[in-house]
Amino acid sequence: MELLKEYLLPCVWSFFACSGFAIIFNIRDMGIPISCAGGALGWFIYLLFGSTIPAAFLASAFIGVYAETTARLRHCPVTGYVLVALLPLVPGGGIYYAMRHALAHELTQFQVTMIETIGMAIALAVGSMISSSAFRALWTNVVRLRTEQKKDSK
Repeated sequence: MELLKEYLLPCVWSFFACSGFAIIFNIRDMGIPISCAGGALGWFIYLLFGSTIPAAFLASAFIGVYAETTARLRHCPVTGYVLVALLPLVPGGGIYYAMRHALAHELTQFQVTMIETIGMAIALAVGSMISSSAFRALWTNVVRLRTEQKKDSK
């Protein structure tokens, strides 16, 4: 029962939350459940590694590779898949609570919350950027090697 409450249900809600954004980003047909699955899997990784800044980095790195792979398989732009899948991880609550602490003149709490929120946002950006760049570099080399092998075999 603990596993259901702590891991499975949040991933299901993440999947459904992503579906609305997939429609807004004009993702069509089978792209909607595929991009939503990326959000659910990214959220699962985030929960699995402890809901911390490094967990956000790992989740966004996974999302970057997942989005690149699915976009190439479906011959679609990768941007929609990345944006939809990253949305559940965006630290909106952290921004809200930081501003609430600032307005209540709780400056220590504001600083702690804001630094954590900024760290989370940076982890999301850097994780998806590094994994996406590494994937593209590896993919380009793999495709180039395959075309060279085909030329040599002829």
